[in-house]
Order: sequence, then structure tokens, then C-alpha cells
Amino acid sequence: MEAEEVQELEEQQEKAREKSLRPVSFTMSVLAVIVAVTTVLGHRTHTEAVLEQARASDQWNLYQAKKIRQYDTELTVDLLSAMPLRDAAAAAKVTDAYKSHLAKWDDDLNDEQAKATELEAEVRKSERHAARFDLGEALLEIGLVITSITLLTRLRAYWYLGMAFGTAGLLIAVWAFLIR
Repeated sequence: MEAEEVQELEEQQEKAREKSLRPVSFTMSVLAVIVAVTTVLGHRTHTEAVLEQARASDQWNLYQAKKIRQYDTELTVDLLSAMPLRDAAAAAKVTDAYKSHLAKWDDDLNDEQAKATELEAEVRKSERHAARFDLGEALLEIGLVITSITLLTRLRAYWYLGMAFGTAGLLIAVWAFLIR
């Protein structure tokens, strides 16, 4: 065999190897895109959880402010009823007005507490979504790295293992959308 024939055979063998690795390269490209999308979704979900936590905190602050106002009004009513006053009729009128406010504020406090509790539930839901996206992203990245090892070793077992991790990561990321 001449040197040219040997070189030609080597080139043909290299082309055959490249063709056999095309699916691996394609798989890596797809995994990279899915990793990017999952990463963005995870970051957005984390941001959403932080914003919802801020809303819940604001709601609890409103509840606390109304509770303090209610307590101050109750204290004023108690003081008006305990102290000797010059005009008992005027004091009774003011006390009655305060008592009507207190009854209304009880309902308001219950509403504010229910809203705050609901917002906290939304925070927990967003955090569960974000955790799934993070786990999915990690598995997809592991799949991408393992798949890339196929290019170095030329062993298809790494490609299959990488696809298995990638599939698991994709399923977990999709699972995040199904959480209620």
C-alpha cells in the first residue's frame, strides 16, 4: 500500500467517525438550549418569589399597623371609661364612635390576615417552582457535560448516559409547571 492510499483510508475513517458523532453534537446543542431556557425560567421564578415575599411582608406590615391602631383605640376607650370626665355625655359619644370603629377594624384585620396568608402561600409555591427549575438545570448541565465526554472518548455509553440525565432534567423542569 502506498502512502497516498493510507492517507486516503485515514481520511475516510475520520469522516466516518465525524458522521457517527453528529448525533452527539446535535444532542449537545439541544441540551445547551434547554439548559439556557431552564436557567432563565429558574431565575425569573426566583425573582417572582422575592417579589411575592415583599408583597407578603407589606401585607403583614399593613396588618400590624391596623392592629396597633386598634390597640391604641381600645386603650383610649378604656381610659375614657376609667377617668372622671367633666362631660360624660360627650365622652360616651366619643367612646361609642371608637367602639364602632373597633368592630369594623376587627373585620379589616381578618381580611388583611387572610390576604397576607394567601400571599405567603404564593411565595411557597414560587419557591417550589424555582427549586424544580434549579434541579432540572443541574441535571441538564450534567447531561451536557457527560454527553461532551463522548466526543473525547468516542464511547457511545457516555452519550446515552448524558441523554438520560438530560431527559431527567427536562422532565423535572416540566414538572415545575405542573405544581399547584
